[in-house]
Amino acid sequence: QVQLVESGGGLVQAGGSLRLSCAASGRTFSSYAMGWFRQAPGKEREFVAVISWSGGRTYYADSVKGRFTISRDNAKNTVYLQMNSLKPEDTAVYYCAAGTPLINAQAMGVREYGYWGQGTQVTVSS
Repeated sequence: QVQLVESGGGLVQAGGSLRLSCAASGRTFSSYAMGWFRQAPGKEREFVAVISWSGGRTYYADSVKGRFTISRDNAKNTVYLQMNSLKPEDTAVYYCAAGTPLINAQAMGVREYGYWGQGTQVTVSS
């Protein structure tokens, strides 16, 4: 069982940066790949990034590649999403998730993740 709590969201101007954190409870955190998803109003939840259990492999959505960086600290049971060069279209509720997908396009599916946080709002103003 893994419980996830996101933090770090907020309001930022276009071109700015934010770092999201996702704190996990449970001793099995390091067994899971960790993903970030986002959902804008009226849209489906979409994949942002995923990191393997060891942190050695990552995979990103094309829309964020080169701007966002996912990382994790297994000693702190925390996964991060560093978001740079933010755009208004990045505005959404951001969710972290734990699962066991392969670290490739398979990780883009929401069904690959069994545990979800409640989300944190990110708003980027133009």
